[in-house]
Amino acid sequence: MSAPTDIDRRHLARAIELAEGGRGRVSPNPLVGAVIGRHDEVLGEGFHQAVGGPHAEVEAIQAAAGRDLGGATLYVSLEPCCHTGRTPPCTEAIRAAGIGRVVVASDDPSEHASGRGLGILRDEGVEVVVADGELATRARLLNQPFRKHARTGRPWVLFKSAMTLDGKVATRGGDSKWISGEESRRLAHHWRAQCDAVAVGIGTALADDPRLTARIDGVIRQPRRVVFDSLARLPLGSQLVRDARKVPLTVVVSRAAPRTATDALATHGADVVVATGENETARVRSALDQLGADGIGSMLLEGGPHLAGAFLDAGEVDEMRLFLAPMVLGGRTARDPLEGEGVEAIADAARALTLDCERVGDDLLVSARMREW
Repeated sequence: MSAPTDIDRRHLARAIELAEGGRGRVSPNPLVGAVIGRHDEVLGEGFHQAVGGPHAEVEAIQAAAGRDLGGATLYVSLEPCCHTGRTPPCTEAIRAAGIGRVVVASDDPSEHASGRGLGILRDEGVEVVVADGELATRARLLNQPFRKHARTGRPWVLFKSAMTLDGKVATRGGDSKWISGEESRRLAHHWRAQCDAVAVGIGTALADDPRLTARIDGVIRQPRRVVFDSLARLPLGSQLVRDARKVPLTVVVSRAAPRTATDALATHGADVVVATGENETARVRSALDQLGADGIGSMLLEGGPHLAGAFLDAGEVDEMRLFLAPMVLGGRTARDPLEGEGVEAIADAARALTLDCERVGDDLLVSARMREW
């Protein structure tokens, strides 16, 4: 199998860049970008823009309409699909366009894919080149939610928190507004818009009465709001319940939740999910299994500390983004960002695979990728 050339890598990098245009728009589908090139010349390019709309490969082929694609190469950030879903298979569109060479940045781990598309193209006489190295890594990281959901059935979980320099997220009395600055809070709204769901625990829901919506311009669809509320204590008069018929709301309860309370939540438009298991860790996994089966591929976990600790104990935190604000709270009973059980030894601590830092207004944003799918 031939290796990508320098020209291949330039066009493939552009395909990965284009794929970002679908973020927040195409879930549960993956982000995909495509470029059709002949040597240095770009004949057409596109990306997957909407669920049910043309895939990136078809967008690029349509953009090249009227051009002779004989001898051209298709560069695509993800293995082309070979099954019929909301749209016909891209492998057939590639063959019909007369494209003789395809360069792919990453595989599709879905059960209906996993190399099948590349095999079909090879059987049709199309030369297939699969990238490795930095471009392959970028392409995989682009679709971590899609890849985790395809492999496990559970949502990819991004934990977000804002804390002081001494690692506190609230005072001993529970005051937390506002630790992070306005620019940091605006960025968090963008993350909400990019995820399928945003989750909090009942403690946060009772203390803050949040809406959990993405309040920025250009939002294509609001995330599903998820409240982990073992005893179904979420008030019917809360903003979350009042908006449940407009913006989807799921309340995750345990078997101990009173039937009258869960029925009342359902009557007011909330979906009620019963998480099972012998402990909190097991119930987190049970909830994620059910949410994933309902099409939730990514979740922004906003706390509070008890729920965040349970997710960490369950091994279900895939990435962390922590805002450090230039202030110090002090106090033995001020709240930490993660509670839960934790580990007994430093050697058993979860270690980040990557760590990045950047300034956001007056705050410092630390991003840690905990797992790669």
